[in-house]
Amino acid sequence: MSSHAEHFDGDLTKPFRILSLDGGGAKGFYTIGVLEQVEMMMGRRLCDCFDLIYGTSTGSIIAALLALGRSVSEVHDLYKKHVPPILSHWTKSGRSAELRKTANVVFEDRTFVGLETDLAVVAARWVEERPMIFKSDVKLTYAGKDSFVPGFGCNIAAAVTASCSAYPFFQRHTVMTSTGHLIELFDGGYCANNPTAYGITDATHGLGLPLDALRVLSVGVGIYPQPKIWHRHRIRYRPLERLPSVKLLQKALEVNTHTAEVQLNLIFGDAKRLRINESFQQPELATDLLEFDLKKLDLLHQHGGDSARKYEQRIKKLLI
Repeated sequence: MSSHAEHFDGDLTKPFRILSLDGGGAKGFYTIGVLEQVEMMMGRRLCDCFDLIYGTSTGSIIAALLALGRSVSEVHDLYKKHVPPILSHWTKSGRSAELRKTANVVFEDRTFVGLETDLAVVAARWVEERPMIFKSDVKLTYAGKDSFVPGFGCNIAAAVTASCSAYPFFQRHTVMTSTGHLIELFDGGYCANNPTAYGITDATHGLGLPLDALRVLSVGVGIYPQPKIWHRHRIRYRPLERLPSVKLLQKALEVNTHTAEVQLNLIFGDAKRLRINESFQQPELATDLLEFDLKKLDLLHQHGGDSARKYEQRIKKLLI
């Protein structure tokens, strides 16, 4: 039995804590900076602080590692080691192959069973044009409970790879479910770059919890100026594809993220919820989701930590 049962025992009077992590490629370094501070504030692993961790794209990687019991500093070390090799490839086939290889190495054959806390990973179905959410526990579902299989029978590596497959900069990823169906998937950011509403819906409709029982921490990847991609050193590394198409994808994800916030305020405005996703204007922070310069990514990480410290009292009030 997974130890998350110790967090939530069905008592509707106890708080149910949700951590929601946005997509955003390499900008997940900001997310990690925020979470490092949260972990220090709480004085224990985040898997012991939250009953459910939701993640999209880069947020799904972080969410899965946390649900497996990794500390945030361990997640940071993995990001520093693996993100630059993935994103420095010149072609989508190269990036996709590196992503698949890395996911298999990092997650091995771990499945959605026996985690330290509940996990949900958001991907999008290419043909059907709708979400596909890999979940660890039948209690989080509100349809199809009788046929539920954790993660649809897929392992975590497959789900995370699908969630991170930001087409057209990565190839779409096909998974095989426990029913033997092949399903073509791509980046979950196209349907829910900020998956907070999904997490709240699972808690209220799946678990049947009242809204005032929830405590939700939602962490973005930060908002930055667009890089001047015509600069010589960037052309050297991205001869063609970092031109308008990258800007368009970035814009689409940001619109999706901000739309989710508007909807959350309208539909779940009474939920006890904190959003950390600050905006920065400094030219030296200009970046996008395909960034692989570790010096730049370290700046994002530092600013994530600064953001969390600004919200320290509100974080503690929400979670403790």
